[in-house]
Amino acid sequence: MRKFDTQVQYIKYKVLTEVSKQAFNDSLYENMLDIPKLINPTKKPISRCCIYKERAILTERVKLAIGGDSKNENIVEVIDIACDECPVGGYEVTNACRGCLAHRCSSVCPKNAISFDQHKRAIIDKSKCIDCGLCAKVCPYHAISNQKRPCVNACKVDAISMDENKVAVIDNQKCIGCGACVYQCPFGAVMDKSYILNVIDLIKKSNHNQKYKVYAIVAPSIASQFTYASLGQVVSAIKDIGFHSVVEAALGADMVADLETKELLEKGFLTSSCCPAFTSYIKKAHPELVKHVSHNLSPMAYLAKYIKERDTLAKVVFIGPCIAKKQEAQLDHVKAYVDCVITFEELQALLDSKGIEVEKLEEAPLDNASYYGRIFARSGGLSEAVMQSLKENNVTDFELNPVICDGIEECKKALFKVSKNINIGNFIEGMACMGGCIGGPGSLSHGPKDKMQVDKYGKMALEKTIKDAISQLT
Repeated sequence: MRKFDTQVQYIKYKVLTEVSKQAFNDSLYENMLDIPKLINPTKKPISRCCIYKERAILTERVKLAIGGDSKNENIVEVIDIACDECPVGGYEVTNACRGCLAHRCSSVCPKNAISFDQHKRAIIDKSKCIDCGLCAKVCPYHAISNQKRPCVNACKVDAISMDENKVAVIDNQKCIGCGACVYQCPFGAVMDKSYILNVIDLIKKSNHNQKYKVYAIVAPSIASQFTYASLGQVVSAIKDIGFHSVVEAALGADMVADLETKELLEKGFLTSSCCPAFTSYIKKAHPELVKHVSHNLSPMAYLAKYIKERDTLAKVVFIGPCIAKKQEAQLDHVKAYVDCVITFEELQALLDSKGIEVEKLEEAPLDNASYYGRIFARSGGLSEAVMQSLKENNVTDFELNPVICDGIEECKKALFKVSKNINIGNFIEGMACMGGCIGGPGSLSHGPKDKMQVDKYGKMALEKTIKDAISQLT
């Protein structure tokens, strides 16, 4: 078993690996109904539900692994049958309640939803409670807690609610595709669609007729993943899958840093465009601020555009930790450049479906970006790159005052202030995931080591300046 943070990730990986194996062997649709049994051939369930329900859930996981519901525009979907183990949630009175005389909780309740039993302990009437939380705030014993479902708690844009059957429902008008709910759901009931079959199809057709080449653009956060092998071995492994070439998205980040610096100087105030979940939040929650979003493409899209301008038959696949990138690749101004997006989880499944032993391969180089492009992977990296770009362009009459937003909650606060004309700085770097891209839900593992590894990887760059990196493109 590869190193995954959770058993949910491992089950997801098993499904993706089996689907990929069948697809490479041209037997997917012939054996699709048997995949749940192939994943778990015993009569013993992996989780606590019965084997029949578990295989029904696995069947739904297979559907998401082959693209999910085509009628649902969202990249994140809910497996209804798997979403039945979490408590309803809401404010609950715990055993810490002492039955005090003050009864502050009852006094502040606007709906008279709190009464008391024979021991004078508080009881909340769920039919009246509106989840305002006032009772929890005034309780001197902190005896009232808000038992939110993990998915609801993870979603900071209030896009998840419960239907009449207490199954999670995603509001596509609010969802920004960040995938926080996907990683936090303990039962794997909330999952992202996979386009791994599209990648396999591109590779197989490329190998068959050789009319085009398939390029892999890898996110710089790859430096903190695949800890069982060296980065050079991972690059070799990606080529062994069938990719013609592996290119750093960090090179696209160098391009964006240079372009966004110029745009910032021209406009005087700018918000970054690199994180698709962040820009999606602006469009949905603060449409009046869209004019401030950088007009530049993301590093992924810029580099894909560069590749296709030089190889008109090229096909481009982005590989990273980000689920929102799958949504970005479907945007009108991006889909002409990026053919498909997969996560590091899906890359691991591809490698194992082909039986590639990564740790036994020779190393291949991946060294065509600067330190500043590579550190885009973590929060604060973009701002450092813009600062460096100002220095390299000898700009002395402009002072950068960045607002580094680590996670969507900080993004929300900063954008709210901007919407109220509160001066907080002149450049907002927005990252929806905590820690930046290294905190993406499609990562193999999540941990504090990631930032340090990305910085170490950045310092290994042969190109020491942004201009040095970009000069390779001319």
